[in-house]
Amino acid sequence: MLTLHLKHEIGLTTPVPKDAPKTNSSSPFYFEAGYAGWAKRPSKPFPPPFFSPPSGSFSDPLSTHNRSVDRRPKVNGQMIRGVTVGDDALLVSDNLIGTNDGVGAWAQRERGHAPLWSRLILHFWALAAEKDGYGGESGEPDLVKYLSEAYEHTKEALSPPTEWFGTTTASAALLHYGEDKSTPRPVVYVTQLGDSKVMIVRPRDKRVLFETEEQWHYFDCPRQLGTNSPDTPEQNAVMTKVEVEEDDIVLAMSDGVTDNLWEHEITDTAVASLEGWHEKLKKGDLGSDVGEGGSLAEGMRYVAQEVVLAARKIAEDPFASSPFMERAVEEGLAIEGGKLDDISVVAALCRRRKG
Repeated sequence: MLTLHLKHEIGLTTPVPKDAPKTNSSSPFYFEAGYAGWAKRPSKPFPPPFFSPPSGSFSDPLSTHNRSVDRRPKVNGQMIRGVTVGDDALLVSDNLIGTNDGVGAWAQRERGHAPLWSRLILHFWALAAEKDGYGGESGEPDLVKYLSEAYEHTKEALSPPTEWFGTTTASAALLHYGEDKSTPRPVVYVTQLGDSKVMIVRPRDKRVLFETEEQWHYFDCPRQLGTNSPDTPEQNAVMTKVEVEEDDIVLAMSDGVTDNLWEHEITDTAVASLEGWHEKLKKGDLGSDVGEGGSLAEGMRYVAQEVVLAARKIAEDPFASSPFMERAVEEGLAIEGGKLDDISVVAALCRRRKG
């Protein structure tokens, strides 16, 4: 993971424990993917037992701290999958990507911890998908079932005596395949609950193939999973199967993007940045952080970064026109400019495995 500054993070696949069993999807297709995120404020540290600092005092002699300490957060003895961006959580793997948006208002409540909820649900969501083999040879992925399992595991992990409160939206896309006279074709299974968004773009035509619909209780209060929420995966999560082609782009984004950029702006930014990355790669202008010869994953990381930067520009502009401002005006509220919020993007390209 490369950190641009304290609040801005980019990377390729999110970390997986070294001792985790390797679960390969039966799909002949996979994601070349990268992520980027910008937090409006530093993420709240995870509390024990999910994160424990080294024992002893840092004022002790250096010789007492000669062993490296794994400071990554854990649950049930396992490293928590994904990364945290403010209250958001991101996950990137070969066949599953996701973005959860923790509801920031919980930061003002005693024992409120929205980023813990968003990250744990994404973690357990990924584990449930892996356990099912991402749909297996003969079956289909069931992202709503996986999300339901993740929700139950998260509630159990955050119940007394380690009780923490929070809620989160949830969105994910799983790349599988469909059969047509023995000819596999890529199919993306998309599931959403709340106002995070999954968008599928065809760069060749510069158009949106599919985008999820935002789910609201009322203005600025999306459907969400967690403490005191009436929403559940079984009743409220929506799963859609979308047939795609190789080289289609799948974007999983928090509302920090969609509150600040219109659909066509997201599409134009994603397509133009991918084209621009290819041009810079040809010219050798991408810098030392790009591997020799480049990779499509690095290109998608660049796409995610450019979408985040475009959204952040509007978020920090008090005079900009934005989708959030338009919705607020429709509600009779005098709000101008963009919406300052955590901004998280996973950008993934559909590809066929070799061999």
